Amino acid sequence: MSQAAPAGFRYDALHSLSAPLLSTDRRLFPFRCPHQNPMTSPIESFAQLDLRAPLLDALSEIGYETPSPIQAICIPHLLAGHDLLGEAQTGTGKTAAFALPLLDRLDLAVKNPQVLVLAPTRELAIQVAEAFQRYAKNLPGFHVLPVYGGQSMVVQLRQLARGAHVIVGTPGRVMDHIERKSLNLDSLTTLVLDEADEMLRMGFIDDVEWILQHTPAERQTALFSATMPDAIRRVAHRYLREPREVKIKASTTTVSTTRQRYCQISVAHKLDALTRILEVEEDFDAAIIFVRTKTATVELADKLEARGYSAAALNGDMTQQLRERVIEQLKGGQLDIVVATDVAARGLDVSRISHVINYDIPYDTEAYVHRIGRTGRAGRTGSAILFVAPREMRMLKVIERATRQPIEALQLPSREAVADKRVAAFRQQVATVLESEDLAFFRDVVAGMESTHEAELHDIAAALAFLAQRERPLQLPESKGPDIARLPEPRREPGAERAPRENRDKILERRREFSEGNLQRYRIEVGRNQQATPKDIVGAIANEAGIESRYIGQINLYEDYSTVELPSALPHDVLDILRRVRVRQHQLNIRPLDAEEAKRDAARVRPGAPRPGAAPRHAAHPGSKPAHPGRVGPRSFSSEKRTPSPGFKPGKKKPHDR
Repeated sequence: MSQAAPAGFRYDALHSLSAPLLSTDRRLFPFRCPHQNPMTSPIESFAQLDLRAPLLDALSEIGYETPSPIQAICIPHLLAGHDLLGEAQTGTGKTAAFALPLLDRLDLAVKNPQVLVLAPTRELAIQVAEAFQRYAKNLPGFHVLPVYGGQSMVVQLRQLARGAHVIVGTPGRVMDHIERKSLNLDSLTTLVLDEADEMLRMGFIDDVEWILQHTPAERQTALFSATMPDAIRRVAHRYLREPREVKIKASTTTVSTTRQRYCQISVAHKLDALTRILEVEEDFDAAIIFVRTKTATVELADKLEARGYSAAALNGDMTQQLRERVIEQLKGGQLDIVVATDVAARGLDVSRISHVINYDIPYDTEAYVHRIGRTGRAGRTGSAILFVAPREMRMLKVIERATRQPIEALQLPSREAVADKRVAAFRQQVATVLESEDLAFFRDVVAGMESTHEAELHDIAAALAFLAQRERPLQLPESKGPDIARLPEPRREPGAERAPRENRDKILERRREFSEGNLQRYRIEVGRNQQATPKDIVGAIANEAGIESRYIGQINLYEDYSTVELPSALPHDVLDILRRVRVRQHQLNIRPLDAEEAKRDAARVRPGAPRPGAAPRHAAHPGSKPAHPGRVGPRSFSSEKRTPSPGFKPGKKKPHDR
């Protein structure tokens, strides 16, 4: 939400022309129909949206004046009781678009949950719950409860028994409470699916459908998604009734208020390049730095702290309490840099984040868009910097094509430029001391040095400056090799400029090679006897190692072990993580199959073919994306027997998601 609509945005509302008039029976739909038609009259203030006075007062106190496009369209529809299908990228103000109208029609006398919001991650659930609380600050007795894995179940049970008007939760924990009958949804009037495409990508869409089937049929449903894949549209068609469709179109895929740059640098020089950029960047306030693995978050944060930066890691191995503390420290200014994985940073919204640095290039363009959405949000300006190794230049071009924006090259600061910046800061510190501090005692000290050492004043000042800068030298140390800022630009990969002239067969072959990702078969020590399911395995690998589900290939389930296709040449730190990951309380102990083992495994189950006893395909989410972009057919799963393992319970959540 902002005081002005984000630059570059336009909005459309696509209506179901055959939608009947809603019943005015407030027992079913306790909504007010808005007086203002957002399609015919411009919305210039929240007062035009027919919201209750306590909500308008809260918005005024927060400083919000003009609704963003998605708020101007969605609030009247939700007030009127319509189901809603909204397509909007991150940072457009969609949380307020559904939170405000749902708060408006709450019956505060009813203590059972009336609104349920499903979010893909803990961080986003907390963020949405905080937004509800902020907007409801003038509603006496209002209570919102976030429920998510990693938090004490006992505490959540106690809070649920006390009562809450709004529940915001992750699918796994919401399922747990429904199964325990600790979450009473008899009074539910509205269900919101936030970032539905992320829930699909993380393998939660089956859980979402299960929850939808266990909520009152007469509920109002709103679904929001940054993208609208077929699987999400099928869910909408199945569970939404005559929905109003709202699509917020941007002139570019990425936020126009974010300046995007890239730095071509080898892996060996990344840390040096990062520290130089952090020193010389203008308008730097706070940064989030993205890496691929949890191990890398800790290692890089430690290295930055050793160089004098206030930095901390943010990853899924940290306790929820510690993660929340890191975010609060970033908001409060005790931290300036957070090093995070994609999953851990999902839903993070801290206004002082001025820079997003992609230390490791993301696996795909969607991840890139979500990353840089952490800055330049809702009209604020921001800066996004992408580190690109020479072999990753093609991915840079893919990102540029997908975002429809050129990403400008960043000239890495030289040693001299960094020294100039440090000297300027040092001079400013000295000037501040000269103007504001009582220096009488220190003048006497210097006078004594002058007489004792028979030294000139400027020599004494130089010696003091040397001592003052010893822990953080004003000059970068000389290295044996050339300055990385003056290294010659690596040659473009062979054929990169000739690609448009290559014949179609070669282009398709190259695309297939990229999309297949040179898959390799790995063995994991968990199988059907441990009641493991393909969904468990995909979720564990995606959530714990940061490998997107689309890069996970065929999974074959056997009695006491399974095999899974993953990208070849996985980094050692990723393999170390996967060895320790547990599924159904059993450690994976992953290892690559040798050539003979892989051949036998491929012979036992033909990839992609239906087979007796096959476990459900990942495409049990109708229309879900193939396991790899460009691949024919969805990822395949297999099992040796026709019947599921004894004790297998469909819908039972995997331990790592609780």
